[in-house]
Amino acid sequence: MAKHKMPGSRIVIETLIEQGVTDVFGYPGGQVLNIYDELYKASDRINHYLAAHEQGAAHAADGYARATGKVGVVIATSGPGATNLVTGIATAMLDSIPMVAITGNVPTSLIGKDSFQEINITGVTLPITKHNYFVSNVKDLADTIREAFQIAKSGRPGPVLIDIPKDVQIAEYDFECEGVIEPYPQKKADDKEIDAAVDLINKAQKPYIYIGGGVITAGLSKKIKELAEKIDGYIGCTLMGLSAIENSYERFLGMQGMHGQYESSMANKEADLVIGIGVRFSDRATGNVKKYSKNAKVIQLDTDLSEINKNIKADVGIVGKISCALSKIIEKCDKQKHAEWKKTIDDLRAESKEISKKVNVVKSDKIGPKQVFDVINKIKDNDTVVATDVGQHQMWAAQFTSFEKPRTFVSSGGLGTMGYGLGAAIGAAVGSKKRAILVTGDGSFGMNLNELATAVTYNIPVVIVIINNGVLGMVRQWQTLFYGKRYSNTVLGRKTDFVKLADAFGLKGERVTTVQEFEKAFSKAYKANAPYIIDTVIDMDEFVLPMLPPGGSIEDIITSKEEATK
Repeated sequence: MAKHKMPGSRIVIETLIEQGVTDVFGYPGGQVLNIYDELYKASDRINHYLAAHEQGAAHAADGYARATGKVGVVIATSGPGATNLVTGIATAMLDSIPMVAITGNVPTSLIGKDSFQEINITGVTLPITKHNYFVSNVKDLADTIREAFQIAKSGRPGPVLIDIPKDVQIAEYDFECEGVIEPYPQKKADDKEIDAAVDLINKAQKPYIYIGGGVITAGLSKKIKELAEKIDGYIGCTLMGLSAIENSYERFLGMQGMHGQYESSMANKEADLVIGIGVRFSDRATGNVKKYSKNAKVIQLDTDLSEINKNIKADVGIVGKISCALSKIIEKCDKQKHAEWKKTIDDLRAESKEISKKVNVVKSDKIGPKQVFDVINKIKDNDTVVATDVGQHQMWAAQFTSFEKPRTFVSSGGLGTMGYGLGAAIGAAVGSKKRAILVTGDGSFGMNLNELATAVTYNIPVVIVIINNGVLGMVRQWQTLFYGKRYSNTVLGRKTDFVKLADAFGLKGERVTTVQEFEKAFSKAYKANAPYIIDTVIDMDEFVLPMLPPGGSIEDIITSKEEATK
């Protein structure tokens, strides 16, 4: 294709289009006006969604990436525009989400002179990006953007930032369109390590397959089930691993860890072999690392060498392309049958049902968390994305939502970002081209509810279910259990009327207090091709159970409110 001389700002847009980008999120400002001018000219080939705040735009790009598997793109101006991206970039970094953030900066002649809205954003974001760039010459611009996309989606994905001074956007250079850049090739796993893993699998009697977000990234859902079938194992997951395996699959036990499903956490404890695939073994999953799987061998498979042995000592660590390593393991390991392990799992499931009956009791005229999700599960389609903010509602969503397809759960795991949900749900709806559901709390929702303006402006069909208990529920739960019921700044006492707020922003809203009211409202909202708020009032003393106490282990699991508060 012929070369064309063009300004750097147009090179930015042409390179994004070249890399297959169809949607970007952002907010204009002085140092990106040239880029926005080119966005205007190319509006028939690339869509821009104007957020209400740069943080919301970053979360939208993140949610877009999680729902689609594509690289999310966000654009912001210099200074406060760039720094407003920081929380969104850090959220993506902690959850290994591919994102490219493009910021403008003051002209290179003014760098370092405390110019108006100048900030060293590459320095600010160095610890929370996979890589970042300061582009000082227009001749490097296109290749820098290409390399940023390559890094963002290679191996363990993550966010990359590109800072472009205004004079680089104005300067001209030859541009030639190239194809979509492929990720860097991944190394092959060591055959000796694969053989060692196969040996442990063949000797195991109680194998537990523990999967995380890396399984979704690598598209390994089918292979995980193949492994489980061959070795007669059962599958548990992290928060980030939810939706990788359908809830209806007989060998799937659900999320394990601090607020995981009882049967999944207990199966992890009882296992004599834990096969960790695309997981970090974070503190919320393991509890006390000295007691975690103390009677089990551990196999860990990951694309990132730094994760092997970082939190848990692995007996076998396999680094490389996980799909190839898994294929070899499945091919080489023996076909097995573990009748006693199945009986143990069946007993744990029966115990879990009894615990659930006691935990999820609600007065007949009220509505509780489980009842909310029972209705959502009954009405939603399997390909509907469910996004959350962070707190009790997030854990209830993880426990009670039925996921049947990958990439239908969007939530901040590693950073735990309150205020993440609305932007992410908007991005997920844009990416999936379908309605999305946001489950949020009144605390989290209050942080970035300004993005309602974005949802309304673009008529993005997000059903917003506010689990409204009038408190910062998760923090208050901890204060109840571990701080002598000293409720320091967790009872909100706010007078916000979310139904009136909805009307002010230009969308419909309803307040509900019973199961019947919620089902009627949710059915109506789900059918509407527009954003919709349902303010769902629940009791402030609802708990997320089971729960592992901080610093505790599976042996310390709390399964009832009476046990927790005695």
